[in-house]
Amino acid sequence: MAKSMPERLLDQNGAQGASVVITHRVLAGKQPEYEAWLNEIGPVCKASEGLLDLHVVRPISGITDTYTIIIRYDTEQHLKQWMTSDARKQLIAKTENMRVGSDDFYIRSGLDFWFAPEGAKAKIPVRWKQFLITWSAIYPMVTFIPLVLIPLLRQSGLPANHYIDTLILTAILVFMMVYVVMPRYTKWVRNWLFK
Repeated sequence: MAKSMPERLLDQNGAQGASVVITHRVLAGKQPEYEAWLNEIGPVCKASEGLLDLHVVRPISGITDTYTIIIRYDTEQHLKQWMTSDARKQLIAKTENMRVGSDDFYIRSGLDFWFAPEGAKAKIPVRWKQFLITWSAIYPMVTFIPLVLIPLLRQSGLPANHYIDTLILTAILVFMMVYVVMPRYTKWVRNWLFK
């Protein structure tokens, strides 16, 4: 019997540690209900075995209606246990009337989801190359985005608060890394990366 896409993704073998990126497009007017759902599923996920961290990248008003949830586990087995658990299935079922489309997700070991060609069973670049590419992408963003963003936050009337500034900055950085920078950057350096 043919396996579904999520099952095929869950069967991948990889190095220790695994990440899942989940995207949900939320229907207009359902954001408060979805936020309440995040408050319900978050603690259940955090209580699951092997969780390292969980990040929610919220939509930017007027630009996107997509929530991106990035979850990291210490092993792929622990991640698989959470993704196939009855608790998660029951909680995901609650979002059916809040979102457009299905519960889309993909799984990669470590940071490999940035480096594996989409849909391909390709070799993963050596870790030191992954490190150099990721570092060279993050460094300029961490250096220059705050120079632009912090003055904009002050001009918008948001009071200076290190924790709020960091929250907004990291959300933008992760969004940029996942959706803008790494997909293009890895294509640009792919000849060296996969050599």
